[in-house]
Amino acid sequence: MGARRSLLLAGTVFGLCPVPAQSETIRVTIEKMAFSPAEVKAKAGDTIEWVNRDIFLHSASVKGGWDLVLRTQASGSVVVREAGTIDYYCRYHPNMTGRIVVAP
Repeated sequence: MGARRSLLLAGTVFGLCPVPAQSETIRVTIEKMAFSPAEVKAKAGDTIEWVNRDIFLHSASVKGGWDLVLRTQASGSVVVREAGTIDYYCRYHPNMTGRIVVAP
């Protein structure tokens, strides 16, 4: 139920439609000042969830897109809707970067 609640919350916050049943949640862990894995492959409609296990405040930010702030020991998620490559970074630590490759 927690994953479903996050999924619906992400859809509400970003004005997205409900996600089809076959969608997946892909987890990215933040630890030791890095996104792990640094690159993930997803399908349109999948949820990307970041879990901050670090001792610092981080974000998953996209220039001209979302800016998801992740407090210590917290998580947040975004539903990816379109095919393409999404490069993101931590706005507090710009050397921390990640990539989401979204298939249709």
